[in-house]
Amino acid sequence: MTREHKKIDGELEGDARRAFMRTLLTDLRAFERMADEGTFEHGVSRIGAEQEIFLVDRGYHPAPGALRMLERLQDPHFTTELGLFNLEINADPQPFAGGGLSAMEEQLAGLYTKAREAAEAIGMRTVLCGILPTIGKTDLGLDMMVPNPRYQTLNRAMNAARGGAYDFSIKGIDELIVRHDSVMVESCNASFQVHLQLTEPDRFAHVYNIAQLLLAPVLAVGTNSPLLFGRRLWSETRIALFEQACDIRTPGLHLREHVGRVSFGRQWLKGSAADLYKENIARFRALVGTDAVEDALGALDEGKIPELRALRLHNGTIYRWNRACYGISENGKPHLRIELRVLPSGPTITDEIANAAFWLGMMREMEVTEDDVTLRLPFEHAQANLYAAAREGAGARFTWLDGEDISARELVLERLLPVAEAGLARAGIDSADAKRYLGIVERRVRTHQTGSQWMLKSLAAMKERGTQGARMTALVAATIARQKTGDVVSEWPEAKLDENDSATSGHQKVSQYMTTDFLSVQADDPIELVAEVMGWERLRHVPVEDDKGRLMGMVSYGAVLQHYQKLATQRPGSKPPACVADLMRKDPPTVTPDTPTLEAVAILQKERVGCLPVVEDGHIVAVLTEENFVQIASKVLEEESTRDLAGGRFGDDDD
Repeated sequence: MTREHKKIDGELEGDARRAFMRTLLTDLRAFERMADEGTFEHGVSRIGAEQEIFLVDRGYHPAPGALRMLERLQDPHFTTELGLFNLEINADPQPFAGGGLSAMEEQLAGLYTKAREAAEAIGMRTVLCGILPTIGKTDLGLDMMVPNPRYQTLNRAMNAARGGAYDFSIKGIDELIVRHDSVMVESCNASFQVHLQLTEPDRFAHVYNIAQLLLAPVLAVGTNSPLLFGRRLWSETRIALFEQACDIRTPGLHLREHVGRVSFGRQWLKGSAADLYKENIARFRALVGTDAVEDALGALDEGKIPELRALRLHNGTIYRWNRACYGISENGKPHLRIELRVLPSGPTITDEIANAAFWLGMMREMEVTEDDVTLRLPFEHAQANLYAAAREGAGARFTWLDGEDISARELVLERLLPVAEAGLARAGIDSADAKRYLGIVERRVRTHQTGSQWMLKSLAAMKERGTQGARMTALVAATIARQKTGDVVSEWPEAKLDENDSATSGHQKVSQYMTTDFLSVQADDPIELVAEVMGWERLRHVPVEDDKGRLMGMVSYGAVLQHYQKLATQRPGSKPPACVADLMRKDPPTVTPDTPTLEAVAILQKERVGCLPVVEDGHIVAVLTEENFVQIASKVLEEESTRDLAGGRFGDDDD
């Protein structure tokens, strides 16, 4: 169960586009013929999984080490993702019966341990999380994209279709409004994708609709992505971020009923898997193609099973939260499966397999016991449930079957866990495994601690101690430490600020110390305003920016004080400075969030300033103040003391 959509050869224009579309339509006709002739494998159910992970450096920031990792691992289970700081692990298919779930956990755990050991050998760490708390906008340049033509081609095609920058707007506890110029924002997301092969392919629509219904409760108890760029957003921010990161609709089209490439869908499925493919082809322009030409109908005529490369490639660039997948089993028979794409990576592999068991059990039971869920719930309510789960997690309320209003917690604990238990028994899953995995989900709900809730509780416990960057770094450090214990997330103690050991690693960055909540003035503001602001907030430096957030200069308390001293001795009739522009330093030294902290200290000493603006693309995003420098100095002294003690410079007895 591999990710066929990665097989991309080139962009489509002119004759190449027309040729690809003809091949795509031929593949679709071959798919329909196989369905009509009952060619798909029946009576066999397998499960699979794809595990995405982050790579971080010793300072817990994204590390562009994917290619070095693959070279060291030399294992076909591992492959790249979009970002050089991402890696993907593909588990082997397992039977959905007996010990299939525990076998999948055992293999993924072994492969993840292998990845962790390989990373540590080359100065990196691995971490399971939906969105890495320390990832920043500066990590999302094209230089951090895997240098593979398939990703570069897809990025160019999506940018051309979009016709402009990507705008992101997500509001939760905090609010994020940001713009980026490439599809690289997608690499902020890491998921755990579960595959289920259908035993009765001719009932695909029935099973797919059940999968759509179950997206919301499965996500509600499995959220693990509450943070992006330091902002507290949705319980599962990946949902909003991924939809916006792949939204290539031009602004004028948003008034039309036109769904994006990442979506829940438009309506309940009324036909077959072929109808999903038809909708994809009709509504979504092919962005990339393949030179591998196959006559799928001709292959069927010869008694062969076609690969349907064009159909699979096009399907792989449309990211439904439940995706219909065509594949060929190891026995050479074609099969149909549903790929659950809504779940995040982490917090632990065991938690992930528990999420999978919950979903798989409900799927197996409800496909037998439910006649037609589309008659019991309007599609719009199922769709609303998903976004409620993404925003509120286990605290969401749903409109459930027959219009019942119910909390996610009550629905899961009282209704759906028993359904999942019955479904796992129906599938023949070992009873001990079923009890263990569903018990993990139950404890998570009862303790009110999903991965997202653990992160938010940890941040609340840290309160305002340290900077935002330090708190984000501590979260990642604590996540890695707890993942090594083997405990599931419901048992994790809160993260603590002192778990951030990056100061002793030589990998500190300005982003770990900078202050993002700062006051500014504009160049044409009266000097009286900046003087009052400095007095009210006890500030010694205030940045000056224009109405677009671009840095214009810095004004210091000393400059304001000198202004008023001169004003007191001004001769009558002379014209005093009128606005901030007359006092500000127009070309102040600056740093970026990625500037090493020791380099920032050196700039401070050389320029003899007490505050450095932190700038990205000419826009001021934070400041590094004297107070921040004290934190840096204390960390450096702590590191030096540790080195001195380790090296025996104190307490020597051989004088």
